[in-house]
Amino acid sequence: MANCFATRTFTTLSDLQPNMANLKIIGVVIGKTDVKGFPDRKNIGSERYTFSFTIRDSPAHFVNAASWGNEGYIKSLSDSFRVGDCVIIENPLIQRKEIEREEKFSPATPSNCKLLLSENHSTVKVCSSYEVDTKLLSLIHLPVKESHDYYSLGDIVANGHSLNGRIINVLAAVKSVGEPKYFTTSDRRKGQRCEVRLYDETESSFAMTCWDNESILLAQSWMPRETVIFVSDVRISFDKFRNCMTATVISKTIITTNPETPEANILLNFIRENKTNVLDDEIESYFKESINLSTIVDIYTVEQLKGKALKNEGKADPSYGILYAYISTLNIDDETTKVVRNRCSTCGYIVNEASNMCTICNKNSLDFKSVFLSFDMLIDLTDHTGTLHSCSLTGSVAEETLGCTFVLSHKARSGLKISVLSCKLADPTEASRNLSGQIHV
Repeated sequence: MANCFATRTFTTLSDLQPNMANLKIIGVVIGKTDVKGFPDRKNIGSERYTFSFTIRDSPAHFVNAASWGNEGYIKSLSDSFRVGDCVIIENPLIQRKEIEREEKFSPATPSNCKLLLSENHSTVKVCSSYEVDTKLLSLIHLPVKESHDYYSLGDIVANGHSLNGRIINVLAAVKSVGEPKYFTTSDRRKGQRCEVRLYDETESSFAMTCWDNESILLAQSWMPRETVIFVSDVRISFDKFRNCMTATVISKTIITTNPETPEANILLNFIRENKTNVLDDEIESYFKESINLSTIVDIYTVEQLKGKALKNEGKADPSYGILYAYISTLNIDDETTKVVRNRCSTCGYIVNEASNMCTICNKNSLDFKSVFLSFDMLIDLTDHTGTLHSCSLTGSVAEETLGCTFVLSHKARSGLKISVLSCKLADPTEASRNLSGQIHV
């Protein structure tokens, strides 16, 4: 350890035994769950709170720790550190682990013990990275499973339904990280989700969903097309809506960012060599998670949007705003294939209508990828200042707040590409108030 720890005596995780007392343990946090509340059986009407995390002090040894208590204590303790931090735990209670019951929901560990932290006796202190031996910090880049023990994304897609419900390991590169979406459950609990798109040498796009705040925070630190992750114990399932396989981060999952393994280095070299070989913007925009609509506040008229397009000619950066308008053209009388199209379940590209094959993924005609139906139509949006023609309307947008993505596109005749992010009936008073202030006399 570094000099500041020279006078301290730490118990290594390999030496832990049940009922040991007065211990000091140092380790790097490699996994962490969200705070959860449960009804307190001893005090009807109140709740107890808990969260757990996993610490590691050597390549071969890591253990789970959990803490129970009142809401204030548990939330404060949880907020004091994150995955990747080095912590010193003093006076934890050492208990024997009930492997079959506990590892059903917690990461599997080589230790037969677990740590319990109490408000009255235990403390957790975060160490500065400058104080800690670099060998300890480097453990964050070492997967908890054997480096070769994983499925490629192509293996998962090829095995299809046979892996449905299975918990496996995955090594993949990060293609994109979606914006977190927040919601309230039927029992009034707050929830969130974030979709991450993965890829490797075998598959161009594969969805992994994070439902807990800890994994979402970790995902937000990943650089698309530059980050490789090893995901230990992720659940694989078949998404009936998308007609494809997906991955879900669960309480057992431990994610290692930029793992230092030979296999990860090979994948890292692959993504660097193919970094400029990006797919068409249509594919990217289709699978990209919609932005947080609550952050969109700028209001535009059609005339202002056209002026914005002329002013920013040659730039491809998207901008976002709200448009109060009505759908002046919704042509659903064309051939069905122009309104509902097949998309590749792997990359999202519209497949060839004649062959029903994806020209992006199916380089080998025998390597057939499944497809799914998707709305794909063009609409006109009109307000008192003019009309935006051929705006893209795809997927389900009827239940969201009205919002538009304004992306300059060289493919569009006007240089302006409009994509509807969400659409709903506007409040008449609100619409009148906003429009009345923008009418040009």
